[in-house]
Amino acid sequence: MMLKLNARILKFSKIHVMGILNVTPDSFFDGGKYCVLSKAIDHVSNMINSGATIIDIGGESTRPGSKILSESEELERVIPIIHEVSRRFDVLISVNTSSALVMRESANINNGIHLINDIRSFTMKGAMQVAVECQLPICIMHMQGNPQNMQKSPYYSDIITEIDGYFHDQIIRFESAGISRNKLILDPGFGFGKSVAHNYKLLANLKHFHHFDIPLLIGLSRKSMLSFGQYAVQQRLIGSISCAVIAAMQGVHIIRVHDVRETVEALKAVQATLQYNKE
Repeated sequence: MMLKLNARILKFSKIHVMGILNVTPDSFFDGGKYCVLSKAIDHVSNMINSGATIIDIGGESTRPGSKILSESEELERVIPIIHEVSRRFDVLISVNTSSALVMRESANINNGIHLINDIRSFTMKGAMQVAVECQLPICIMHMQGNPQNMQKSPYYSDIITEIDGYFHDQIIRFESAGISRNKLILDPGFGFGKSVAHNYKLLANLKHFHHFDIPLLIGLSRKSMLSFGQYAVQQRLIGSISCAVIAAMQGVHIIRVHDVRETVEALKAVQATLQYNKE
């Protein structure tokens, strides 16, 4: 399995780590840390040196209860960062946005983005049109509700079956619009309209989604499912690494994290184990 990103090929002979760059004042873990360009660039450099192969740049916080951001403000946050990262580093760049305008401007930057990562799965006005025009790889994420209400009593009769059906319908939707399935990535959306029990049932059954034969991306880093009633967000590193390992052992292709160095180190052991099992 592989993914074509412009003139580059992302092969899944290894598990890829996607480093998170939030240029937001209000993200749940690192809000405000990287809003200054120089600090953002230093962080990107550290993530690349630690083993990240993709940098996911986002200007909108989508934590539970977050406020909707204007497109103009999101542009101001994201575009200068994408421009500098693409100019300075040889790394794959993902833009994390639901805005058609931000998608279009990000794709128009010289040597700009390689991937569009949209938690709302291109349902905002104009987003699907941009996806078709750009023909970049895109990430489809499952979310019940929206960031403003998604954690208010989420309910599923069977979460695995329902997410599977969602992915099936979305693949048809994108193929009908003119985007082939070899440009798609699937993200089950941990924490997006899911209780703690839902999240762990999902984590235990990630291998189920391989029947689509589409790369699978997961993001559990520092999320509240790891609190166990006692761990603040700053204390969730060990839980984050543990979940990354559980996911990787089930064949997940891309893991989106805040803590790149620690995750990459843990995944070396996973990769060695998976390779040994093949021999």
